Amino acid sequence: MTDLLAGQVPVMFQSGTGSLPYIRAGTLRPLAVTTAVRWDGLPDVPAVAEFVSGYEASAWHGIGAPRGTPADIVDRLNREINAALAAPKMAAHLADVAYTPVPTTLDDFQKFIADETERWSKVIREANIKPE
Repeated sequence: MTDLLAGQVPVMFQSGTGSLPYIRAGTLRPLAVTTAVRWDGLPDVPAVAEFVSGYEASAWHGIGAPRGTPADIVDRLNREINAALAAPKMAAHLADVAYTPVPTTLDDFQKFIADETERWSKVIREANIKPE
C-alpha cells in the first residue's frame, strides 16, 4: 500500500478494509471491486465482472467449532452470530470497515466452503501452482 500511494506501483488488489480509509481521504482511486456485483459502500465503482464475465474473487471470514461439538450448541451459535450480524449497530460498523455480512445456515456455509475449495483448487491445478 505504501508503494502504491507513493506511485512506485501503478495498481494493486487490496481488501476494502485496507484501502477504504485512503479512498475516503481521496489519496487512492478505486478502479473496481472484485465482488460479483458493485458494493453498496462504493456504488459508483464498477465490479470487475462488468468487464470480465463471471469474475469474482472475494475474501470471506467464517466461524467454526471443533468437530464433535453438540448440534444444539452449533445451532445456538449460528442463531446468535446471525442475530449479531443483523443488529443495526453491527451492520453499520461492518459496512464502515468494508465488510458485507452474510448470515447463513450451517448447511449453506458448509456448501459454500466446499464450493470455494473446489473453485480455488481448480485455479491452482489449471495454473500449475506449486508450493515453494
